[in-house]
Amino acid sequence: MPNIFVKTSHQDFSWSKIGDITAGRPNLGPEVPVAVYRLFEYAMFDVLSHQLGLEKAQELFRTAGHKAGMEFAKNTLDLTADIDTVLAQVAETLLKLKVGVVRVEKFNKADGSFMLTVGEDLDCSGLPATGEVVCNYDEGFLAGIAEAYNNKKYIVREIDCWASGAKVCRFEGKVAK
Repeated sequence: MPNIFVKTSHQDFSWSKIGDITAGRPNLGPEVPVAVYRLFEYAMFDVLSHQLGLEKAQELFRTAGHKAGMEFAKNTLDLTADIDTVLAQVAETLLKLKVGVVRVEKFNKADGSFMLTVGEDLDCSGLPATGEVVCNYDEGFLAGIAEAYNNKKYIVREIDCWASGAKVCRFEGKVAK
């Protein structure tokens, strides 16, 4: 008799995998403390970096973030709107979801490059300063949003982070060559 508690097939991630949170959590609701999110995130990163190496773990977090960013964009943003509207939607939605306070510093309409900050970032605000940037998932997430809108591959890198000693995370995005 097969064990019904063991997953036996791979199913690609999509927005529907999030499920009906309202039905599933009628008493607890959709929110969890930041500490619980970080327990998952940093424990997973620790395991992956020990088993696969630091660079591979960073790559996997970017890839997961990219997939999440694409699904987020397709399911929460009006991708037919002008860029200013979409950027406002991103900032408004991430604030509403308590992911962070997004501020666009620069957007170059000619080449699609951008610079933005995320204050009170879910991933790192309040971490001890280690001199490192740690928001690899966010890099992928922002690249996924940009690609969903522009239909072009993006490379997004964090250049400032709470963990590097900055008080906001700063991300630079460029169309991949």
